[in-house]
Amino acid sequence: MAKELAVQLIEQLQAAGVQRIYGIVGDSLNPIVDAVRQTGGSAKGGIDWIHVRHEEAAAFAASAEAQLTGKLAVCAGSCGPGNLHLINGLYDANRSGAPVLAIASHIPSKQIGSGYFQETHPDRLFNECSVYSELISTAEQAPRVMHSAIQHAVGLEGVAVITLPGDVAGLDAVVDAPAPAAFRKASLTPDPQSVQELADAINAASKVAIFAGAGVQGAHDEVIALAAKIAAPVGHSLRGKDLMQYDNPYDIGMTGLLGYGAAAEGIEDADLLILLGTDFPYDQFLPDTRTAQVDRASQRLGRRTDVDVAVHGDVLPTLAALMPLVTAKKSRRFLDSMLKKHDRLMNKAVGAYTRKVDEITPIHPEYAASILDTVAAEDAIFTADTGMCNVWTARYINPLGTRRLIGSYLHGSMANALPHAIGAQVAYPDRQVISVSGDGGLSMLMGELITAAAHRLPLNVVVFNNSTLGMVKLEMLVDGLPDFGVDVPDANYAEVAKALGFHAIRVTDPKRIEDAYREAFAHNGPSLVELITDPQALSIPPKIKGAQILGFATAMSKVVLNRGAGEAVAMARSNLRNIPRR
Repeated sequence: MAKELAVQLIEQLQAAGVQRIYGIVGDSLNPIVDAVRQTGGSAKGGIDWIHVRHEEAAAFAASAEAQLTGKLAVCAGSCGPGNLHLINGLYDANRSGAPVLAIASHIPSKQIGSGYFQETHPDRLFNECSVYSELISTAEQAPRVMHSAIQHAVGLEGVAVITLPGDVAGLDAVVDAPAPAAFRKASLTPDPQSVQELADAINAASKVAIFAGAGVQGAHDEVIALAAKIAAPVGHSLRGKDLMQYDNPYDIGMTGLLGYGAAAEGIEDADLLILLGTDFPYDQFLPDTRTAQVDRASQRLGRRTDVDVAVHGDVLPTLAALMPLVTAKKSRRFLDSMLKKHDRLMNKAVGAYTRKVDEITPIHPEYAASILDTVAAEDAIFTADTGMCNVWTARYINPLGTRRLIGSYLHGSMANALPHAIGAQVAYPDRQVISVSGDGGLSMLMGELITAAAHRLPLNVVVFNNSTLGMVKLEMLVDGLPDFGVDVPDANYAEVAKALGFHAIRVTDPKRIEDAYREAFAHNGPSLVELITDPQALSIPPKIKGAQILGFATAMSKVVLNRGAGEAVAMARSNLRNIPRR
């Protein structure tokens, strides 16, 4: 009996190590789904079908799995609206460098180009959010397209999309599939002259600072060794946080709107700033100073700020070649001053909301985040919603070298935390997974609570419910605009979760936070802790500029004129203690 093409394609995914596919079934996707069924699921060494409630969540879940495991993850959507829903999560995956393969099923092949029911052109639509996108039109072509899609996703660390008409998937396979070309990724060694130029720049500078991003993965100890030798404070991007903050005696935190600590001043006051494996996009937070950059992607060199010394290579081999060429700095004055400033800022500013607030309501979100850091497992995986949840996790969750923290850091999508957590929990069933969700993000893809309940995933959802879109409110105020259209009606997410079978509790008393966390995390199944937090608590940047002060002042005057002084006073009381102090 001939083998169906869909079966052959699923066998190729199995050979590539794929263990599950996230998606929603649909008529054009039926041959693929049935081929998955025939594998018998993971219990029999096959592939599981993870039924989500929205294809966007399928792509986010696959993105999280791929980011955390480094292995190929797969999602799928039926023709037309089904696969169109994948696009937001696929943008997130592609920008995050996650090896994800998406199966976009298509209308019957003979109808393509006729304006048929649900007709779109996925092979065109997904070009911008993928490293490979191709239409399968024949059984002869299909195995090599699948092979190319797998190799592109894994080799280029991005999204590959195959568009597959349902009738083509139901054809008989007619050619053998190529074997997967398993390989170990090579390390990119820099040009020796570029390394020497970097060493010369370091030796000539009296004050050197390091700013590290996700590209330092696997080079934590080497970055610390360089910092020790050249007396350089080390700041990091949000994606570099769980790679560089732990066991780092030279840490000065983050810069940017979400930042904290002395990183902003540390990199601004340096004679030489070294960017290691970071494509930090916010050029307004990068200083106009002599800059060196190390990156394996040559197209990133100098695209955020002018670079005086550009080194094309991976961070690890670059540092190995660099260390013998640099002279140890005799003076630690710059480093010590930045470390003292960082300690002061962390204790007076970032730490301000976590002291003497256990009786204050509404709950200070920073306080709730600091307790979460204490209670969570040492190897917990945190997923954070875009917005204020990014701020609280960035400032209060300690990575420890064993934890992971992911979010939609480059795409900046709302609603990512819960579907990210689903992918993380499916990939790591024995690890504690915590979705740090805002009420805005959770309500956007709230149907995925059903997914967690249906699969009995033991993930933990912590909801910071302030009944407003906090980051958008902040952006408006910085721009001198009164906040408008950001507040949402209060909803009881704990009751919703209870109705779905979650262990759920709503917390309004800050003294109950720790007990609520511990009860939820001990529950054998999905849990949700809803925290009613202060809607006036805002993210104060580590370095406040004149334009931001003018924006806040202008906005506050409009708030007073339009809504009275009460709200402006309440906002001031909630945030005065969090203003950075010298």
